Amino acid sequence: MGLKTILVVEDQRFNLDLLVQLLEDEYVVLTAVDGAAGIDVVERERPDLVLMDLSLPVIDGWEVARRLKANEALKHIPIIALTAHAMVGDAEKALAAGCDDYVPKPLDEDLLFAKIDQFLGGESSWTNGPRS
Repeated sequence: MGLKTILVVEDQRFNLDLLVQLLEDEYVVLTAVDGAAGIDVVERERPDLVLMDLSLPVIDGWEVARRLKANEALKHIPIIALTAHAMVGDAEKALAAGCDDYVPKPLDEDLLFAKIDQFLGGESSWTNGPRS
């Protein structure tokens, strides 16, 4: 079985680089730095999972989620929102927009990997303890 593919849609270079470093040992990692590019990558590459910031330039993450979930060919792809929008009600708004789950920033790596494993149906080595 091949590696699963995760698209990271994040406009902040530090956060993007951190996520790529965390994921690249176990997944094929694709990246996009704005919502429009994120939609293009999903349409072209059909990743197994999307990790997406909600505060994105060009098209925000809320709208990206709505568009992807409105597309019959793409709506099955899980979207995990990554956001500093951690106010009461924001998780519900992310879910209402079409996101399948939500991880607040700053990221809790254990929580992030647990949610990835939940959607990709496996256990990364991360769930068996931090990598060295």
